[in-house]
Amino acid sequence: MADRFLIVNADDLGYSPTVNEGIFAAHSDGIVTSASLMVLREDAAPAAEALPEYPDLAVGLHLEAREDLRRQLDLFREMTGRDPTHLDSHKHVHETEPAIGVAAEALADDLRVPLRNRGIRYERRFYGRDAISPAHLRALIEALPPGWTEIGCHPAAGPVPVSSYDTERQIELATLRDPGVKSLLNVSDVQLCSFAQVDSH
Repeated sequence: MADRFLIVNADDLGYSPTVNEGIFAAHSDGIVTSASLMVLREDAAPAAEALPEYPDLAVGLHLEAREDLRRQLDLFREMTGRDPTHLDSHKHVHETEPAIGVAAEALADDLRVPLRNRGIRYERRFYGRDAISPAHLRALIEALPPGWTEIGCHPAAGPVPVSSYDTERQIELATLRDPGVKSLLNVSDVQLCSFAQVDSH
């Protein structure tokens, strides 16, 4: 039985059409199990409308600092018809801005869902042009410690001109769909899970 559990979570669902497409592709053809919806973005509604096509994709709330967090939860519920499976925040502001951190923790407690890097280890090293190759991701997976780990990612299926992390998103998508990465998970003692499965293990 596996003693290492891996969640691969795609941030920024709703950021743009190409990000939406990339996240859904990384889930359908790759190793992404969860995603975080940015409800304040104009492409959040189309992303939410597509979710019934991906019933195994756990969806959380990607909090943004510029609007009340509980209002964002209300928007999430309106768009998806359900509660988020987890919470995280844009650029990890819940870890760098104390007031947002306190509010995010209270929201997670009320919902009884994980908040990024609270209880589940967050692996930050799948990010940046030199750290998103298939070989690097395989090494991260092989080195996972016992227990639960979340690897965050930011795939896109095409250009995202408004993002400073534009080209890298497409590289991430290719890595997340890489056959060698998928094969490693099939033969390792790492169990690929989603945030929706946290309470069942």
